[in-house]
Amino acid sequence: MRSPRSLRAEDGQATVELVAAIPALLLAALISLQLLAAGYALTLADGAAEAGALALAEGGSAAEAAREALPGWAADDVKVSVSGEEVSVRLRPPSPFASIADHLAVTSSASARSAE
Repeated sequence: MRSPRSLRAEDGQATVELVAAIPALLLAALISLQLLAAGYALTLADGAAEAGALALAEGGSAAEAAREALPGWAADDVKVSVSGEEVSVRLRPPSPFASIADHLAVTSSASARSAE
């Protein structure tokens, strides 16, 4: 059995361990949220590329349709390019760090064929 003195030496050990683990938990949460944001950006880019391709097939402006298919926050983070019958959308996910968002940027393409 432990002596009362050795038990007192361990008082607060759990608190110290918790305080030491908080930065690691916050980092894991930040990474998880950033990866979820990148996945969401890919889904949005897919939809925008498809909307642009549909507009192109109907004779409309593919770039305008792709931009309208995105939420407002993405207006400054999107690049739409049209090459022939292909519409490409490059979207940076939201991030508190610009360099991370640049590395996690996603690209999606869709092709259009006119109904003629």
